[in-house]
Amino acid sequence: MRTKLNSKVLVYVLCIALFMTLSTRFLPSNKVSAEVTPDFSLAHLTISEGNIVVSDTLEMFTPQLPDASQIKQTERQEATLPEPEPIPLPEIHSAIAQPSVEEPTIPTYEVTSYYLNVREKPDADSNIIQVLKQGDTVKVDHATDNGWIALQDQGFVHGNYVKEVEGKKEKAVTIASAAKSAATEMLAAVNPAEVEEPLNDTLKILPHKEIVEPSEPEKPTSSVESDSGLTEEHIAKLFEKTALANHGLEEAVLDIEEEYGINAYFTIAVMKLESGNGKSTLAKKKNNLFGLNAIDSDKYNRAFTFESKGDSVRKFGQLLAQNYVNKGYTTIDKVARKYCPTNPNWASLVMNIMKRDYKKL
Repeated sequence: MRTKLNSKVLVYVLCIALFMTLSTRFLPSNKVSAEVTPDFSLAHLTISEGNIVVSDTLEMFTPQLPDASQIKQTERQEATLPEPEPIPLPEIHSAIAQPSVEEPTIPTYEVTSYYLNVREKPDADSNIIQVLKQGDTVKVDHATDNGWIALQDQGFVHGNYVKEVEGKKEKAVTIASAAKSAATEMLAAVNPAEVEEPLNDTLKILPHKEIVEPSEPEKPTSSVESDSGLTEEHIAKLFEKTALANHGLEEAVLDIEEEYGINAYFTIAVMKLESGNGKSTLAKKKNNLFGLNAIDSDKYNRAFTFESKGDSVRKFGQLLAQNYVNKGYTTIDKVARKYCPTNPNWASLVMNIMKRDYKKL
């Protein structure tokens, strides 16, 4: 009987120990301790019909948790970064958002004369700064009131010697496109990844190619409408030791070659022949170097009078272009039949003067 009772007590003690072990394992791990001391003195055991009966309730341990105010909670420090300040951008969106306006264009003009002097000012007496050839193109800035054309690069040409080329106009740089370029630069500075490549809506405008003045004169031919290749220096040399020198005729001779295509050799030769190298009465008193309108019945009185000898040259070019070249008289022989029908040697005389002048150069 005692042996059986001891076995039951032992089992009871083991159960209490196991319960304490399990309760300790599942307690919160925040350094909370509880002392459990089973007080078996409080348990009154009686034996009834061979079984152990607990007369009083066995006090189970009650974990004594510390007061919440005594528990120091772990402070968590979160690293907080300051809010990035927004980068101010210039107010350029308004320029980009504006409705597109048709951009101004720069017209392209083509030289129609054989040679065209580009002058420093819109004046025939102004200095020549460049020489263009027929077919060259120039960018025009504006037209003047006196018929001259201002080039975009520099200089002026007369409007009679150029014509606008249809379909060849370049876009000019506008405020809107400049604003767009500025916006792109700003965006690239703030966030380069957002800009893959720069905007290129503007077209770079280059000055027209400078044409070098011809250094070698062309050999004269029988064609009236042809290129001489002469310069003012060449022509001045051909006028040396004659009454035609020092009258500014070099420019006038080249002007009619530029405007009408009249070969400078031919103009000089006719001038020398008709004026006796500038010594004729019409040349001295009326500045008429070509015998213009000098009809045989009354040559002197009916002949034209000019304010300057240069005006006489320009009138010769105009009449020759309108009444001869434009009507098919394009060679010296053909011009001779109408210009001076009374002199059968006129064509050969003119041609000989042209050949001699060429040899002087």
